[in-house]
Amino acid sequence: MTTKQEKLKRLCDKNRIIGALAIDQRGALRRMLGEDTPVEQLETFKVLVSKYLTKYASSILLDPELGWKAAEARDKNAGLLVAYEKTGYDKTVPGRYPDLVENVSVQRLKANGADAVKVLLYIDIDEDRAVNDVKEAFIERIASECKAEDIPFFLELVSYDAKVTDEKEYAKLKPRKVIEAMKLYSQERFGVDVLKVEVPVNMKYVEGFAENEVLYTKEEAAAFYKEQSDATSLPFIFLSAGVSAQLFQDTLRFAKESGSTFNGVLCGRATWAGATKAYQEGGEAATIKWLETIGKQNIVELDAVLQETATPIVFK
Repeated sequence: MTTKQEKLKRLCDKNRIIGALAIDQRGALRRMLGEDTPVEQLETFKVLVSKYLTKYASSILLDPELGWKAAEARDKNAGLLVAYEKTGYDKTVPGRYPDLVENVSVQRLKANGADAVKVLLYIDIDEDRAVNDVKEAFIERIASECKAEDIPFFLELVSYDAKVTDEKEYAKLKPRKVIEAMKLYSQERFGVDVLKVEVPVNMKYVEGFAENEVLYTKEEAAAFYKEQSDATSLPFIFLSAGVSAQLFQDTLRFAKESGSTFNGVLCGRATWAGATKAYQEGGEAATIKWLETIGKQNIVELDAVLQETATPIVFK
C-alpha cells in the first residue's frame, strides 16, 4: 500500500467507509454565528465541534485559516482533511473562479498533519469554454502538487448554471450538470483520489420527499442516482449541502436503494448547525451540552445509516 493509500485509509472507519465531519466553513459560519463574531470565537466553536464529535467520525475536514486549533482537538483516531481553497468566490466577475489561500501550499498542509487536501470547485459544465479551461488548468496544478507530496486529493464539485438562478428551474437541470461534471473530473489528468459530490437531484422535488411540487418521480430520481454512480470509477462521497439530518439520512437510503455505490459522506451543517444557536444564546457550556446530546445523536444515527448504505473503498 502506498503512502497515499495509507493516508486515505486513515480517513476511513474500520469498514473502509468515510464518515467525515465537515467544518471548513468560514463565510457561512460567520453568517450563522453573526457577521461581527471575533476570529477567536469562530476558532473556539470549531474546537468544540471537533473535540466533542470526532470520536464518532472517521475524520474531520477543517480549513487552514480558522481550523488548526480544532485539528489539534480532534480524537486521536480521526483523520484530517484540510481545505486549500479560499471561501466563496468573487461575485463581481462571471465564472465563479476558484482561488487558493495565499500562505498555504500542499507541502505546508502535509507538514501540519493533513492526511488529505480538499478543494472546492464551482462548476457549470455548459459555461463558456474559456471559463472552464481556466478551472481545468487550476485543478491540474493542484493535482501535480498532491502527486509530488504523495497525499490524497479530494475534489468537491458544486454545480450551478451561469444563467439560471431559480431553485426550481435549476432542479430540472441539476442531474445532467452533476453527472457530466463528475465524468469530466474523473479523467486521469486531474489526479483526483476521491470526489466529494452533490446528490444528483434536489430531493425537495422528488415524489415522496417533495414539500410541494414534484419534478421527478421516484423512478426517475433513482435512475439519476444509478447514472451518477456509473459515471466514475473513482471513490465518491456525498456532501450534505446544509439539508436537515433526517433528510440526509433518508437521501442516503434512497441512494443505496437506487444502486448507488457511494463510499461515504462529508457531512457538515446537517450534523452541527443547531450548535450555532446554542453558542449564540448560551456560550460554550450550552454548545457542549448540545454537541453531547443532539450533535452526538445526529452523527451516531448518520453513521448507522452509512454502515447500511455505503460501499467500502477498495485499497490497492
